[in-house]
Amino acid sequence: MMISDANFHIGDKVVYPNHGVGIIEQISSRTIGATVEKFYLLKIKSSSLKVMVPFNNVGTVGLRRVVRNGEIQKILDFLTDGECNNNADWKYRFKENSERMRTGSLLDVAAVLKSLLVLNQTKPLSFREKKMLERARYLLVSELALAKNLDEEHIEQLLNKALSKSKLRFPEAAPAEA
Repeated sequence: MMISDANFHIGDKVVYPNHGVGIIEQISSRTIGATVEKFYLLKIKSSSLKVMVPFNNVGTVGLRRVVRNGEIQKILDFLTDGECNNNADWKYRFKENSERMRTGSLLDVAAVLKSLLVLNQTKPLSFREKKMLERARYLLVSELALAKNLDEEHIEQLLNKALSKSKLRFPEAAPAEA
């Protein structure tokens, strides 16, 4: 289990793994039997979904702060010349990538993005892998835009520049589905 600094405050920008960036809107408590449980109520930016996370589940779900500059540099370095290994078996590869997406680590998300881009050079991605690539792309761009306080086009250019050194192209945004 990941231990995180569970001291978030109202207005903090946080990341809820696999859902993306959210903002802590309130901190509340509920009495369940003899125990008082405290919760963070966060609003996920992309979907306006509201999520309640009990304080004692913060580590389990992997709620964390938005990445900082040092981590951003690691991600860019990885996209530039990090190694990617893809399992040849579709089922194992999909399982490994799904697990990486759930860790909540943006570096893991970048690894999924890059490995799928590498794979896509040799064969077309399956429908589910295309979806996962879109998800990874979205999670990376939205969090980095927030962390660096830049618009998403800027971030896409930055990521494209890093990937181009590995002869890869950042995927175009898929049209949003209604």
